[in-house]
Amino acid sequence: MSDARRPLSDADRLDWLRLIRSENVGPITFYRIMERFGSAAAALDALPALARRGGRGKAIKVCPKASAEREMAAAAAAGARMVANGEPGYPPLLSHIEDAPPLIVVRGHAHLLDMPAVAVVGARNASLNGRRLAQEIAAGLGRAGMAVVSGLARGIDARAHDGALATGTIAVLAGGIDVVYPKENAALHDAIAEQGALISETAPGTVPQARHFPRRNRLISGLALGVVVVEASRRSGSLITARLALEQGREVFAVPGSPLDPRARGPNDLIRQGATLVESAEDVKGALAGMLRRPLGERKPLDFKTLSPEPPSLDELDSARAAIEKSLGPAPLLVDEIMRNVHFSPAVVSMVLLELELAGRLEHHPGNQVSLV
Repeated sequence: MSDARRPLSDADRLDWLRLIRSENVGPITFYRIMERFGSAAAALDALPALARRGGRGKAIKVCPKASAEREMAAAAAAGARMVANGEPGYPPLLSHIEDAPPLIVVRGHAHLLDMPAVAVVGARNASLNGRRLAQEIAAGLGRAGMAVVSGLARGIDARAHDGALATGTIAVLAGGIDVVYPKENAALHDAIAEQGALISETAPGTVPQARHFPRRNRLISGLALGVVVVEASRRSGSLITARLALEQGREVFAVPGSPLDPRARGPNDLIRQGATLVESAEDVKGALAGMLRRPLGERKPLDFKTLSPEPPSLDELDSARAAIEKSLGPAPLLVDEIMRNVHFSPAVVSMVLLELELAGRLEHHPGNQVSLV
């Protein structure tokens, strides 16, 4: 897609959905294979051979056209639409993270996704004071013209959404756009659909599972200029969101609490590690002054039409594969280091790594690192 602001055709959108729903294709792999083949249709055709060359014994599962059509129909039936990375309506900030979802499902007021945003997250079993403060901070951020992002969990998340409901709040769901979780937030879920925006990267009907929440958290931080942690234990998912924010180049804010309260340990630790101490929306606004960096305010351009003029030959790949596999292990390793050690071109190394990932033998880690599964 050479024009980052041009909507996809219906056929291309269906192919994008089929590709991201195919076996062993995550967001990073999606973009790499698109860069290599130029279109989702060509990538879908190439998947079986790539996985086979990577050492996969059985055929890779390519998402059937009928399955993707059913998913798109289910999204429409839920009052939502699918927006692709690079299209109008895709959140500009989110497009800059390495593993931005190729497609998101959006229900509600999509214009909120273009607003500068701050995430407010914290404990599910929050104190009364913590809940009140989360609502006050969210309301203050809303009055300042910022959207408030959270995960629609009980506790801090729910009160943050409540505080910004009148001015603009975005709920990032771990499950499908039509699945209410937790059930006690059903009324809030419906209110956000009417007054705010709901987004998800999973298929409609998907019931949230434990593995979905860390992936949901990267979207919460990816949508925002910064993340405010109000209350969180040391093992809280909110601290995962804070770590992801740092990896994405976002600001991290924390509300201090009493050392006698286990729910204050997470924020207090973040402050010791360099997070900005905040006690009000004014503190957050002051810290963000001047941080509306222009590159993050514009969608990251995507161009899948500019292909490598000389893709690696099968002979080149065959000669490089053993050396590249030998350099890999269970510990994450920088891709740049692999390239320096094996003395093959970046195109060859990238293609072999892509084959291994599609075969289910390679895992990507933050910071352009990979390891064998």
